[in-house]
Amino acid sequence: MKRIGNWAVLVVIALGCGGKNTSSNVQSPGSEKTTKTTVLEAGATALQDKTPVDRLEIYLNGFHFYNGQINGQMEAHHYCTKLNEDLTQCVIYDGNGNDAKIMGVEYIVSEKLFKTLPPDEKKLWHSHAYEVKSGELIAPGLPIAAEHELMETIVSTYGKTWHTWHTDQDLTLPLGNPALMMGFTKDGQLKPDKLADRDKRFNVSTAEKRKNRSDIPVPPAQPGANSWQSGEIIQLPALTGHKHEHVKQNSF
Repeated sequence: MKRIGNWAVLVVIALGCGGKNTSSNVQSPGSEKTTKTTVLEAGATALQDKTPVDRLEIYLNGFHFYNGQINGQMEAHHYCTKLNEDLTQCVIYDGNGNDAKIMGVEYIVSEKLFKTLPPDEKKLWHSHAYEVKSGELIAPGLPIAAEHELMETIVSTYGKTWHTWHTDQDLTLPLGNPALMMGFTKDGQLKPDKLADRDKRFNVSTAEKRKNRSDIPVPPAQPGANSWQSGEIIQLPALTGHKHEHVKQNSF
């Protein structure tokens, strides 16, 4: 495969593609924006610098589940900034349109940095190898060659993901404590209907992406990651009177 000199350039070119096809699942209470608010927003857009937000250059679409309850699954739209070759930070939304709600954040580290983490910290992180190799993780709008090269850089990384708004359950406001999320590690875990619905909206084939990525080497998962597989379930304790159906409330 011919490598691309700088896939990041293609990422920027592709911004605006592969989006606006997934509406938020949440209808929040509140009054419609007033004319005054709209004018203020327009002024802020024109006058204020938003460098950190403008650096959300990479768009990834994949799936998460609640640590401890694999049936609590949801699609996640990641908008990411690559801080350096070993560290990426992402804001996660429940959609990619104007009504998208922020669900949480994900921090992504290289295998090199993951190895430096203390044992208890490693339990909070999940591997990305299966998400990449299965075709489940996509970069909407990117040409296939650029996406392939991007996935080469992700396959050996690890993510720590906290959702602050459980948009599969709390359909009005962000309630309760943040929840630790995990990523899938083998076939048969992700519900087929969720994958099929995603593929239809983005007009992609996960099966074709899996085939295209067959040449990407798969590193063995580092010890300590994906701790849920060995029964190590970590979640913040439930708030009094508020318990999510899909989250097992075990403390650190």
